[in-house]
Amino acid sequence: MHIADGVLPTSIIFTTYALSSAGIAYSLRKINPEDLPKIAVVTASFFVASLIHLPLGPTSVHLLLPGLMGVLLGPAAAFLSVVVGLVLQSILFQFGGLTALGANSLMIGVPAFLCGLLFLRFQGSTLRSNVAGAAIVGGLGTVLAALILAGLLYTSGESFFRVAQLALVAHIPVALIEAVVSAATVSFIFRVKPEMLYWSRTLLYTNDAAR
Repeated sequence: MHIADGVLPTSIIFTTYALSSAGIAYSLRKINPEDLPKIAVVTASFFVASLIHLPLGPTSVHLLLPGLMGVLLGPAAAFLSVVVGLVLQSILFQFGGLTALGANSLMIGVPAFLCGLLFLRFQGSTLRSNVAGAAIVGGLGTVLAALILAGLLYTSGESFFRVAQLALVAHIPVALIEAVVSAATVSFIFRVKPEMLYWSRTLLYTNDAAR
């Protein structure tokens, strides 16, 4: 799921960098500085989990966690968390090219943002609604990321069509695994410290209320 250097057309590279920069600016305006330690913990989890790759032909699969990040951090902070994790992976381990960093950020960051918004609609106040919402967005986040990856690879020409199709199919079981992981994580948090599942509302709206 990490696009390498030399894969994407120049126009796509500049476009995705511009869009991801706008996403970063939005996130920085919305996040609450007091929640930075929590964001750091989730970013570290994403960093480690997505380093473990399972090779599959010309591509590979690994945990992405966009849905769970959206659940735990809220939309804006989840996007920023993804970008930070990807920058560190690219610099330290050469996972994903620097020229493709904008595309990789959108590929995982946009699903994380959307899943954060969607979870707020499903969440409710009961264990069942929180777990069900987490399972839905946990699986959906991976599906959305795979679709964006396929779309980006299609812009690279016919030589990447097969890779795009394989990557899309390969992430179907990953989506199911992430749905289970997200549901189990939220079930545990709801039982021991449920307020952690509601601070995403603060991240989304605090700055607007302050103004």
